Amino acid sequence: MPFEKVDTQVDFPAQERAILELWQRTQAFERLREKNRGKPKWSFLDGPITANNPMGVHHAWGRTYKDAFQRYFATTGHELRYQNGFDCQGLWVEVEVEKELELKSKRDIETLVPGDPFASIDRFVNLCKERVDTFARVQTEQSIRLGYWMDWDRDEDWEKPPDARRSYFTMSDENNYTIWSFLKKCHTRGLIYRGYDSMPWCPRCGVGLSQMEMHEGYRLVAHRAVFVAFPLRGRPKENLLVWTTTPWTLTSNVAAAVNPQLVYLKVRLRDQFYYVAKGASTAQRLEEQFKRKEWVEGVPKLKTLEQVFKEKASKEGYEIVG
Repeated sequence: MPFEKVDTQVDFPAQERAILELWQRTQAFERLREKNRGKPKWSFLDGPITANNPMGVHHAWGRTYKDAFQRYFATTGHELRYQNGFDCQGLWVEVEVEKELELKSKRDIETLVPGDPFASIDRFVNLCKERVDTFARVQTEQSIRLGYWMDWDRDEDWEKPPDARRSYFTMSDENNYTIWSFLKKCHTRGLIYRGYDSMPWCPRCGVGLSQMEMHEGYRLVAHRAVFVAFPLRGRPKENLLVWTTTPWTLTSNVAAAVNPQLVYLKVRLRDQFYYVAKGASTAQRLEEQFKRKEWVEGVPKLKTLEQVFKEKASKEGYEIVG
């Protein structure tokens, strides 16, 4: 039997819509859930997407992986919860609402209702919740169009409070009271304390920077560095050798730290002695980065401390004495 002619101009979006219509007409998702009801459970907790804007390609990528895992365990006879989640709290939502209101600073939030800072904050919070609801609906429709099988909220569900919807919302009373209850238990057991820490701070947003924000823009770059000898008090001609890329901070330094877990070498160079970490002496990490071609393009391979000592030693030489 001859093959049917295949159209060379395939309309993939039309095919996708046809598959979605087939699933809806045959109630494929509902029938699968009913078929697996009462079978061994496979627990999947959806890492909530931030309901702040339409989904991007990276969201679709992650949701495709999640859907593949759930479909696999469903086909192997497991009952799943299929609960989607929305992350509602965070600076992202606040900043977007501030842009919509054309606010210049956090202080402006307290002036939304003239003369009443508390009513102003209440209005701002409600505007943030409205934005979350708006884009939670947008992302739900996008996810359904993507073919992601979840117990999605329907039109009637959006009229309900977050606690009563099918998806979980981090702004729900249930979620927040659970967090407060957990913190109370931690406090009762003495696991929470007040202390001081130094951290990068955003004056515009009024919050500390997260670890992700600190590392997201991290790049390996080349710039000047200096070695500084710190003389040891009461021990003539003995020095701690310190390396820094921020020499302008040296004037405010009050101490030099050493690690009791590391091995240090005592190196004699001419008439002076220097203490350096054994690992730093050979700079093996730099060697490995250079071999893996992770070094900055156009920058020559860095010298190790051993090479620096050899060059500085000249005819008098240097030696490790301890």
